[in-house]
Amino acid sequence: MNNSVYPFHLAIPVDNLAIARQFYHDVMKCKEGRTSELWTDYDLYGHQLVIHYQPKSELREHSNPVDGHDVPIPHFGVVLPWKEWEDLAQRLKDSGIQFIIEPYIRFKGLVGEQATMFFKDPCGNALEFKAFKDINQLFAR
Repeated sequence: MNNSVYPFHLAIPVDNLAIARQFYHDVMKCKEGRTSELWTDYDLYGHQLVIHYQPKSELREHSNPVDGHDVPIPHFGVVLPWKEWEDLAQRLKDSGIQFIIEPYIRFKGLVGEQATMFFKDPCGNALEFKAFKDINQLFAR
């Protein structure tokens, strides 16, 4: 890990710990850390993801249009190296994940070329995973 970059910590609600634990361990291949009967820590590509039990809520879903796609709000994810993104996309397809936005390449051949995909965990949390051909374009304007 680059010493100038620190991992983030994100806590998310899940209404079924058993199903969420199976998803993050078996599908996402996250290493499990500390756990209790109400929460579990995971290593999500070097970042700390904590799933916390919360009863199902009636919050309505929202999205914003981006490049002709309805991007779910809120969402979270990780920017990965290109090859890791490709490997994850294939693993998710092989696992039968239903994508909100199928894996695709934005700005192909242009400055800012990036790969992206959106899907939900079994408890309805929207996730986006991205990769940039040139990581220096991550915060470009």
